[in-house]
Amino acid sequence: MEKKKDVRKTFISLVAVALFLALVLVLDQVIKPSNKMYMLLTVLQKGSVYALAAVSMNLLNGFTGLFSLGHAGFMLIGAYTYAIFSIPAASRDTVYQYYDAAIRISFPEVLGNALGGFGTVLGVIICVLLAGLMASLFAYLIGLPVLRLKSDYLAIATLGFAEIIRAIFQWGKLGPVTNGSNLLKSFTRISNFKIGTFSMSTFVPVLIATVSIILIVMLVNSTYGRAFKAIRDDEVAAEAMGINLAKHKMLSFVTSSFFAGVSGATMAMVLSIAQANNYKVAMTYEILLMVVLGGIGSISGSVIGSMLFVAASEWWLRGLDSGKFLGIEAPGVFRNGFRLVVFSVVIMVVVLFFRKGIMGDRELPQVIAGWKGKSRAKKAAKQEVTSK
Repeated sequence: MEKKKDVRKTFISLVAVALFLALVLVLDQVIKPSNKMYMLLTVLQKGSVYALAAVSMNLLNGFTGLFSLGHAGFMLIGAYTYAIFSIPAASRDTVYQYYDAAIRISFPEVLGNALGGFGTVLGVIICVLLAGLMASLFAYLIGLPVLRLKSDYLAIATLGFAEIIRAIFQWGKLGPVTNGSNLLKSFTRISNFKIGTFSMSTFVPVLIATVSIILIVMLVNSTYGRAFKAIRDDEVAAEAMGINLAKHKMLSFVTSSFFAGVSGATMAMVLSIAQANNYKVAMTYEILLMVVLGGIGSISGSVIGSMLFVAASEWWLRGLDSGKFLGIEAPGVFRNGFRLVVFSVVIMVVVLFFRKGIMGDRELPQVIAGWKGKSRAKKAAKQEVTSK
């Protein structure tokens, strides 16, 4: 019976995901740039990127108990890797105007010329995977010495790594590869994803994030995921049970960094540029805030927290900077920077009333099941009262 219930829940979840993706695809066609709801597409694009980044950070911080602050560094590596390997030959000399480009291959272009539209898509997939693999390679190398540290020391070490990476990628001697302190542009971005007049600019980043998050959910629910949770709860007990701490910590760190690299590649697609200055420490703090808001140890919480964060900062509270908000005109109060003040207050209120985050350590199906259980209990209580 339990297996049948699990299969049923999995089937319902997959149907819900498929319907959501279909809805995003429809919105991509229906909402035009002149439409007032166009910001919804921006929220979905950026929200999906940050959702994947938050979930990958939660895998490390929430499920394994390793406090890392190097996420922006791994996203930077992913963004640059994707951009470098997807700049077409015609644009490469213009992009690397101050350097002689060392890497002159564009997978989307090469495969697109050979296989048409399918080849371009395949080339983009290869670039995204390369972005994740490059980030995970750096994570493995940095993890060998760093993962021996714990708590605050690990956080400081990974934070330092992220800043070192950002400085190295802007180093002039690496200019033939990274373009130094200049931005990378003209690579394959979300505006290029079209089939005729059929736009897929929002669907593609949402699809990448959805597939990646599903893979993380599968990992968390596997034996490796249970080992991660055991390490988080008590390292001594986990080691006594036969769990190899070094192996599983490294696996969690590398996997988290892989998906951070993928989110960095998707970020480059959405922003249409790749520049090291976009991946500062503040980005890591924002992602950590999304994780805390949603609930440490909750994947659906990270997704909800990310979407709410992006929607509030990019859309709902924008009027506070432009002099008019909710129909109220007050240029003296609603001016540039006021949005951040209100946003900070909103975050403080949420943290005060939801100390474990919006979802706590629960997932959305558990919350829905809890609501159903409460409603059934209320109905049963009412029936008891009426029968008496």
